[in-house]
Amino acid sequence: MISQKAKYAFKALLHLARQEKGETVQIDDIARQAGVPRKFLEHILLDLKHRGMIASRRGRAGGYVLIKAPDEITIGQVLRAIDGPIAPLGCISRTAYQRCADCEDEATCGVRRLFAGPYAAQLLLFDATTLADALREESGLLDEPDPVSAEAGF
Repeated sequence: MISQKAKYAFKALLHLARQEKGETVQIDDIARQAGVPRKFLEHILLDLKHRGMIASRRGRAGGYVLIKAPDEITIGQVLRAIDGPIAPLGCISRTAYQRCADCEDEATCGVRRLFAGPYAAQLLLFDATTLADALREESGLLDEPDPVSAEAGF
């Protein structure tokens, strides 16, 4: 399950992605349109800014703007930026590997083997699915349902 902070980050990014390229949006407008508490949103936008996804501009026409194209921002990037490593076990993480303290042998660890395959498949989808994909679905440009979602019953 993703955190509420990550959910708010996605809402804010999608709102920014709907704007004309280079158009800034003030934080109050993002908070209102995305349904995100302003105070919480400030911290989220700072995290996204530090990760190079958005920028802020000062002044009368200031606000926040997406600086990466929507097709360059993946689910995986956002989750890592907001929540940190996304692996269910440290020993299978690609970005924050950490050996399990109670593991005698990773090669024969049943728990590791149990999660490795599903995690790898999930990671492929997270790192291949972008904000642009969500915007295409939102605007009805995708006529066929997503085969993964349809198969899983979503």
